Amino acid sequence: MPTAREELLDAALSALATRPWTSVRMVDVAYAAGVSRQTLHNEFGGKDGLARALVRNAVDGYLAGVERALGSAGGAEDRLAATAAWTVRAARANVLVRALLTGCWSERLPRPAPTAALGASPVPGPRHADPWPPGPAELLRRAGERAVAALDTERPSHDPEALAVTCEIALRLALSYALVPAAAEGEETAPLVRRVVAWAPDAGGPGAPPPVEAGRAVSGTSPRAGARSPRGSPGRSRSA
Repeated sequence: MPTAREELLDAALSALATRPWTSVRMVDVAYAAGVSRQTLHNEFGGKDGLARALVRNAVDGYLAGVERALGSAGGAEDRLAATAAWTVRAARANVLVRALLTGCWSERLPRPAPTAALGASPVPGPRHADPWPPGPAELLRRAGERAVAALDTERPSHDPEALAVTCEIALRLALSYALVPAAAEGEETAPLVRRVVAWAPDAGGPGAPPPVEAGRAVSGTSPRAGARSPRGSPGRSRSA
């Protein structure tokens, strides 16, 4: 059964979907959650505390989804593709996640002041001291660290630095799809991320190009520079 705090956060997020944060009233949030206004103040200390908790909840929810995707079945390509797909879905479904990942905050969204600028919290208890969330680069770094930790045992001979770069590229590709959707709906990031992982330097040594067989790259990639295509075959490979 949801706690009063969870009910309040859900009610506040629902209110944010229909009107700007400046128009969201504490009394309405409390009523929608089925609790008293005093309970809301006891939990968050005020509207700014509620805003900080809302944004922190979005951070925690996104990172929890990253960990679930990384724990899914399949190899490194599948798990990293699932993580990218989750990033796209989360950014599209939750305006706060989108703002956190991109740094694009509209006037409709809560922009609480950093905790340090507020001084001591007016409400005792550590759960009320929700800190200002990470910026886009920091949030991406945290997601990338989780990806590296989850995939670190996948390839025993990998280059750790190259693996970190591969994970970051996959996440940044996901953000590009979140900002500029593809023509077709769905998890369109997955094929591209799988190709990135297949081409990753740690798969064949730092900077190693994808292997080529008979002038055509494996897995539908392009032939290496300088390689001749067999007579009568196109110079480019077919898309996977």
